[in-house]
Parts: sequence; structure tokens; C-alpha cells
Amino acid sequence: MNYNIKFVKDFIQLATNGYKQNWHERNGGNLSYRLKKEEIENITQYCNFSSDYRPIETSVPKLAGEYFMVTGSGKFFKNVVLDPEDNICIIQIDDKGENYRILWGLKNGGRPTSELPTHLMNHEIKKVTTDNKHRVIYHCHPTNIIALTFVLPLDYKIFTRELWEMATECPIVFLNGIGIVDWMVPGGKEIAMATSKLMNKFDAVIWAHHGLFCSGEDFDITFGLTHTIEKSAEILVKVLSMGGNKLQTITSKNFRDLAVDFKVSLPEEFLFEK
Repeated sequence: MNYNIKFVKDFIQLATNGYKQNWHERNGGNLSYRLKKEEIENITQYCNFSSDYRPIETSVPKLAGEYFMVTGSGKFFKNVVLDPEDNICIIQIDDKGENYRILWGLKNGGRPTSELPTHLMNHEIKKVTTDNKHRVIYHCHPTNIIALTFVLPLDYKIFTRELWEMATECPIVFLNGIGIVDWMVPGGKEIAMATSKLMNKFDAVIWAHHGLFCSGEDFDITFGLTHTIEKSAEILVKVLSMGGNKLQTITSKNFRDLAVDFKVSLPEEFLFEK
């Protein structure tokens, strides 16, 4: 593989940046990217098209024939930059959207991330709802977001409003708010369905006591969304640790004024009086 191909280089860079943020302990987290047509043409020479198909364990017919770069199950994010071919892979979905095959990578054996059903179901939703623009799904374990799921109500309206208040940029960066899935066993179809249902509305979904799923058009936007949410969560954790008694904050009127100046429409469900 030519690691100077832009999407390959960007994939590796995000994995490295996420590890440096301390969001990927051991083999925690996963990343996937849906390739563009011209990118597929650049990598076919490295692909083994004789490999066998394996079941996805869910159905994603709108992704039939698509190619993805995906992190491997049990692989460590810190090792992606050191040996990409051992830690990540390129897969292709079959013509029914029910099976995948590994075309490149995982040279020492293995399979794509155990969260592959969730990734692919989210990719399918975002391909449709964003008019084919979103291509990155990123799951990580940000410390402060996880901590907040133990002390805030698992209510997306409350979570969104509290995070919005921590930094002026937040309602612009995650304008539609942030969804929440109650604690569920990871890696299966049930949590995949719950997450993809929320991805119809949100670009970011919290898994209670576990981590964060984010979707975006490219690697920078997706990482930036994740980074902004976790930075806001860090500020909120510090505010709560100081007693949580806010003497001043960003008000609903302030948010409406912000929306006017930035020419966006903020959902009124997050602008309730407190």
C-alpha cells in the first residue's frame, strides 16, 4: 500500500491523534472510512479480490459494493502508524449488503473491528441523510464524556444544553445536539440499531459509560467534532468539581443572538429556560 495516498495518510493521522488525546486505552475504539470512487481506483492494485466473504451480521443494502478502510478487532490505535498493514484493513461489501471480504491489511490475521455492524449501519444512514457527503465514523473513549454519563441524566436535551453552555462554539459545531444510548452490551446488532436510529438526527451519539460515536464528511471534521465535545465535557467536569454553582452562563437569549449572527437555526428544544 502507498501510505502517501491522502485518505490512507489521513486515516493513520486520525488514529494517531486520537491515541495522543488518551481516548484509546489498550484496544479501545475504532474507525472506518467509506472510499470515494477515485480512491478505489488508486488502491485496487494492492487488493486481493479472491478472498472469501464473511457475514456482517446485519443488512446494509445501500452500501452494496462499497469499499471501507477499517481498524482491526483487538488492534491498538497506537500501533496503526507503526504497522498499518497489521492493524487496519480495506474491506468490500457484497452486492446484497450482507457480507464483506478483506481486500488488504490485517496481514497477520484477524478481522475488522467488532463494532463493524454499528459502523456500517451508521454509514448507511449517513450516506442517505447527508446526500452521500458523510464518509467517516469514529468511536473513541473520551474520559470526560464518559464521566458525565454517571452524574448527568441520560437525557439528550439536558446533555446537549449543558455541553453547549461550556463553550460558545459548541452550538455551531454540533448544532443538532448530541444523542444518547443507555448502557448496552457493545458489538452487537441491538446497539447498532439503537445508534443508527439516533444518527438520523445527530452527528454524535454518546454510549453511556462507554464512549462516543461521531460522523463527518472527512477526517478533520469528524475529529474536530469529537474534540470539541470532549473539550466541552472537560470544562463541565471542572465546573461540577468546583461545586457546580454557576454564577453566570450562556443563556437561551445568548444562544438565539449567536444563531442570528452565525446565520444558523438552533433547535428550540435545547433553548429551554433553566
